[in-house]
Amino acid sequence: MFGYVRPSEARLSEADKERFAAAYCGLCRTLGERYGLASRFILNYDFAFLAILLWEGEVPEPLHRGCIAHPAGKRPYFPGNAALELAADYSVILARWQAADALADPGGGKAKYRLLAAALKGGYRRAAARRPAFDEKVREQLTRLRALEEGGCASLDEPADAFARLLAGAALEARDPVKRRVLEQLLYHLGRWIYLVDAADDLPEDFASGSYNPLLRRFGLEEGKLTGEARESLVVSLDHSIRLMGAALELWDFGAWSAVVRSVVYEGLFLVGGAVLEGTFHDGGGAKGPCRGNKVQL
Repeated sequence: MFGYVRPSEARLSEADKERFAAAYCGLCRTLGERYGLASRFILNYDFAFLAILLWEGEVPEPLHRGCIAHPAGKRPYFPGNAALELAADYSVILARWQAADALADPGGGKAKYRLLAAALKGGYRRAAARRPAFDEKVREQLTRLRALEEGGCASLDEPADAFARLLAGAALEARDPVKRRVLEQLLYHLGRWIYLVDAADDLPEDFASGSYNPLLRRFGLEEGKLTGEARESLVVSLDHSIRLMGAALELWDFGAWSAVVRSVVYEGLFLVGGAVLEGTFHDGGGAKGPCRGNKVQL
């Protein structure tokens, strides 16, 4: 799982900040209720954002309750609803397939993936039975992605397209046909952005281990970091994906979630992408909570 998709809090009201936190904590609780305690460890911001995009109807006032992970005070949360349940099911399916994909890779460091696959075994069966179309989409695109990686694909677009199509599959159950088309476009370009940002984030580790990374192949890098020219090319590609996300989101009214959605697309993605490219993402550039600060152009 990734965790790159989060809002910038700079221009969010206190109510919007609490609403986003309540969606995140609501997804955590929904995962636990549907799939047990172990499933809560796959919680991330990306699928909290997906729940927000899939939300139907009014957004109620959050409830407040104690949390074992945050024992000081009560945390806001939304009780389980259709959007949170959908995001929980999709989270389990994707996490299971990602664990299986990691276990198929050569090399060591697989203990955590074996534990994850074992912990999600029963939950995955239930999630796949509930969401067979998404399960098939994930299987299909990760199989395609593995074939590209094993072939040493030197293109950025081909492997990014596989992950983009996978994430776009999360729009399948949107009931309104117009919203479904909007989400397919938004999620497609978000998936492409996630894949490329993750490749940049993993670049030093992949270079050291000899693992496949599309940036290494595409730019012929001789070190585990981007050259100036390669960085500039990647920034153009990332910015293009964000612009297309923006074009899609303007075609739908996300109601009470509009400020949060706009904060993610128009600021949060720039902040996280910039932190990844600067090598500061895991040093406080957004790893422990929603990003803070003004929009940063990559």
